[in-house]
Amino acid sequence: MPTRPSLTIASVNVNGLRAAVTNGIAGWVAQRQPDVITMQEVRAPDELVPALVEQVGGAGWHVAHSQAVAKGRAGVAVASRVPITAHRSGLPGKGKRALPYDDSGRWIEAEIDTPDGRGLTVVSAYVHTGDAEDEARMAEKLAFLDAATARLEAIRATGRHTLLTGDLNVGHRELDIKNWKGNRGKAGFHPNERARFDRWFDELGWVDIGRRLTGEVPGPYSWWSWRGKAFDIDSGWRIDYHIASPELAALAYSHTVDRAPTYAERWSDHAPVVVEYRW
Repeated sequence: MPTRPSLTIASVNVNGLRAAVTNGIAGWVAQRQPDVITMQEVRAPDELVPALVEQVGGAGWHVAHSQAVAKGRAGVAVASRVPITAHRSGLPGKGKRALPYDDSGRWIEAEIDTPDGRGLTVVSAYVHTGDAEDEARMAEKLAFLDAATARLEAIRATGRHTLLTGDLNVGHRELDIKNWKGNRGKAGFHPNERARFDRWFDELGWVDIGRRLTGEVPGPYSWWSWRGKAFDIDSGWRIDYHIASPELAALAYSHTVDRAPTYAERWSDHAPVVVEYRW
């Protein structure tokens, strides 16, 4: 019986791609062999990113990158062994603070072909951290999530498979944060942020692949503070996601967080979230 085609997609906040190269990301890529890597906090200019990706995974990658205007900040990318047929970056502003996000290095879309002919749009997103005590910063984060909702719905309406990946800086449920009690009402676990996720999953039908495939268990966490013993005692946050349109979610069969074996072997404060899709 012929093997069904599959696609392994990994998403990771690299915490600076140049630093990740120095600290060992290439070893993870060599071992894992993903077909697509979505990256956040790339923090490198456009002209350097293709060469950095080649250092990470060798030759033959197709790269879409959105650089932030603010030097050394943010930046998102999609690197794919499968040809990228089109890409676009940025989000239109939405809501009371209708700010444009086309120069913030927080949203990049890449289109690739799929065996069923529908095509797949992969998004790499880096959502603002926010601050519950700063009304303007929190409003900016919520407006970005609202703009993301509108854009995701527009992509899905074309009939394409649609996948939002990235560091979304929100723990949706109590299972997603080890110290959820101490973070109630704070940015990252604020009711207004979590309500956006409720709408995605409960009203609009988007699927949280990690939660669907791992079940009702704590985590698995994807971010740990560099400080103290957070990593060693697994006191983390699940804030890195694969959120898929329903038809794509039905094709997902494996979800793994590639947590480093030890603190010393970490090349980012985030771990890659890897999902395998089979057509």
